[in-house]
Amino acid sequence: MPLRVCILTTVHPPFDTRIFYKQAKTLVRAGYNVTLIAQHDKNEVVDGVKIIALPKPRNRFTRILGLTWRAFRLVLCQHADVYHFHDPELLPVGIFLKLFTNAKVIYDVHEDYPKMIRVKYWIPKLFRQLAAFLFERIEVRGARALDRIVTVNEVIGGRFGHNKVVLLKNYPLLALSKEVLRPKAARTSNSPKSIKLTYVGGLTRARGIKEIVEAVGALAENLNIQLDLIGKFTDRSFEGEVSKLSGFRKTRLVGWVPHFKVWEYLQAADIGLMCLHPVGDYTYGLPVKLFEYMATGLPVIASNFPLWENFFKEHGCGLAVDPFNPEEIAAAIEYLVRNPVLRERMGDNGRRAVLEKYNWESEGQKLLALYAGLIG
Repeated sequence: MPLRVCILTTVHPPFDTRIFYKQAKTLVRAGYNVTLIAQHDKNEVVDGVKIIALPKPRNRFTRILGLTWRAFRLVLCQHADVYHFHDPELLPVGIFLKLFTNAKVIYDVHEDYPKMIRVKYWIPKLFRQLAAFLFERIEVRGARALDRIVTVNEVIGGRFGHNKVVLLKNYPLLALSKEVLRPKAARTSNSPKSIKLTYVGGLTRARGIKEIVEAVGALAENLNIQLDLIGKFTDRSFEGEVSKLSGFRKTRLVGWVPHFKVWEYLQAADIGLMCLHPVGDYTYGLPVKLFEYMATGLPVIASNFPLWENFFKEHGCGLAVDPFNPEEIAAAIEYLVRNPVLRERMGDNGRRAVLEKYNWESEGQKLLALYAGLIG
């Protein structure tokens, strides 16, 4: 009888790339019986994964309180051999499962949550430091009761300080990208007067969206530039602020799109942007969007954090800029626009690195090794 795995999230959508396409489908292909509990509109089976739907909460607080309780009741009915949960608010559920069942329990830590709490706009500034301090103590101590902690980088893993930590980096899934084999000639066919920039991710102040749009506005008028912002604004006042910038007239708000559709937009782009501010865990992690840009042969313009700058020097796939300086971002854009051969070379370097090393197809073997080690 196949071993039963229950994956649980109250925050992420059911078809989240890391959760569904990378982890759940990898486990199904390896012969596990996989159930995924997540916010969805119906119960269904997709690609061998049984999805049990949670209702969409009205707001953040009903999600943390009400939805967590509902998920807890559902998870008790699964009688799984392994429970794998993905959200910090589910830590009490994971501890309960470990204490009162015979199952193995895995906590998947996507971000450095204490650092991210310190920049959450919806938490009053007066309480952010205290909330971050308390959560860090609760998270680290609570995780000791669990069987494994999965993290996306070494710094986050180091916070837990024991040998239960397993590193599963969030590299792109090449099976979702038809672009990785795109002919080289397709990249050099664009004239310098027709260049598309792209950014994928949350549209927030901390992710440098304002500076990116300001940089587009600072570019020479004779350059025909379009910026695609693929994601959603969560702060309406910030959206209004950005919409008043001169570069906004050359910006297209694509909105949120399913992950498999993201590749289509990347296929049509020429340069990838990720000018994040040095907040939270941005400075010591390599975002998945970097590797997705690289997989599609895009040269990258990114923040000059030491880790990122060294990565670009090693692989020759991008330029590092001051994320607070729109003029410097604009200069890097114009430099790549006017040097198509360099764009091509950087794109090829990045694509080759992803094909050879930075991909989920190889990283997924660590997930299977983790499960094999847990269940013998």
